[in-house]
Amino acid sequence: MNKKDVANIRKQFKLDNDLLKIGDIFNVYIRKDSSEIYHQESQPFSMLDREQQELFMSNFKKVLTGQLDVKLFEVKFREQVENHTRFILYDGLQTDDVEDWKEQMLLIVEKMFRDVQYEKDMVVTFIRGEYEKPTKRKSEVTEESERDEMYSYSFILCSMNQTEQPKKSLVFDYIEKEFKSSVVVDSIINLTSPAAGFLYPAYTENAVDVNHILYSAGKANQPDYHFIEDVLNGEEIATAQEDKAVFEEIVKDVAGEEVDAYTLSNVYEEINRMIQDEEDEEEETPTLDYKDVERVLKVSGVEDVNTDKVEMAFKKVIDDEKYELKASSILPKYNSKSIKIETKVANISISPKDLKYVRQVTIDGKRCLLIEVDEDTMIEGFKLIPEASLSR
Repeated sequence: MNKKDVANIRKQFKLDNDLLKIGDIFNVYIRKDSSEIYHQESQPFSMLDREQQELFMSNFKKVLTGQLDVKLFEVKFREQVENHTRFILYDGLQTDDVEDWKEQMLLIVEKMFRDVQYEKDMVVTFIRGEYEKPTKRKSEVTEESERDEMYSYSFILCSMNQTEQPKKSLVFDYIEKEFKSSVVVDSIINLTSPAAGFLYPAYTENAVDVNHILYSAGKANQPDYHFIEDVLNGEEIATAQEDKAVFEEIVKDVAGEEVDAYTLSNVYEEINRMIQDEEDEEEETPTLDYKDVERVLKVSGVEDVNTDKVEMAFKKVIDDEKYELKASSILPKYNSKSIKIETKVANISISPKDLKYVRQVTIDGKRCLLIEVDEDTMIEGFKLIPEASLSR
């Protein structure tokens, strides 16, 4: 799934949307001390009161919110796994019997808590739904409606949420006219920050992919590898943060620890061009193998680069010369001030495309950071005057 696919289905989770139909909702309450089911409850989503529906809709959107490879991860299922979650989910999606669906979901709950004990009571929520999407845009020329032909996508969404114990507080009783401490024993389910979740199956545009699942981590760049491998039976993943660190180490191994800002800017510009070319053709985000990295470094002006050197760097850094880095993971947000330059005197934020205007120079034996600007520099309402002229 790409970010457009995720955004398309996320925005459907709102009340009174005739393109989204949620059938059943199944809540399972798990006690932290025993990791056993304390309570389970299933009912049609339409039977919930409107306030509960709004709370759950917001929670489901949270599961689908986040940057790909940072908080959301498309996970490929492993092969030849006993009691495979892929088959459990597929069977649960196909059955029309609610009791059969609940039994399938309880098998997943069992896998979630088999070898893990959480610090708080947990609530696991499953829904079955169907999302309809027009196959074509509305025609301005003919009277043909965009909904004359619809694509239907059936899915299961899961959300794991922690519970919180209410804090004791002092209240004023208007009837008895006295102050008293409040005693509340009901657990509060934290629906605003899901601890984990997933959407099955994955899909790209109109193509359903039952061999992949979209996993949602509780925090950015902190996926639960036990959940991915042992609960979802998925293959190993790499976060954008990890890919970026690998890329940086490979470049250091090939080009050295030091690099000028202009060359680094060229590297980011070339990677951004690759991403834009793929987006224009509506293809998946490109990846970079060792040959691609070699080409990027060469066209960016890095000297003494060859295939053997880059291939050996891949093997040294990640022990896999055939590893492919996701371009979107290693490129800072290109048009925003995503690069932080930290010095003892000041911290500066700059975009990758403007990095070429930054240089480190030596003036009177002192290292200085030089930023090329087209306009006057204003500080607290004062215009700075030039103090030195330097040749490039």
